[in-house]
Amino acid sequence: MTALEKQQCEACRADAPTVSADEQSALLREVPDWDITEVEGVHQLRREFRFKNFVQAQAFTNKVADLAEEEGHHPAILLEFGKVTVRWWTHKIGGLHRNDFIMAARTDRLFEG
Repeated sequence: MTALEKQQCEACRADAPTVSADEQSALLREVPDWDITEVEGVHQLRREFRFKNFVQAQAFTNKVADLAEEEGHHPAILLEFGKVTVRWWTHKIGGLHRNDFIMAARTDRLFEG
């Protein structure tokens, strides 16, 4: 278990700051399989997870959805045959918050099983 995934998400306000470029670099070292991508001008964390079949991919999708619902923080999830793409970002602030990196680390833990 990484230090990041042990941290608690904090309630996010619409005026909360996005993480700085330096913070992003430091946090990405804790979730090295994730990339920062930009979608419609919004920075997001993105990772593809590979599976042997659709059933395994669907089961993982359900685990991520359960985690998201528990935290009240919801990603974009794309389910395909043998692949799940997850994107985390904080909708309220239109970018990345520390919570997104925490949730990425927890998503990694679900994948590792």
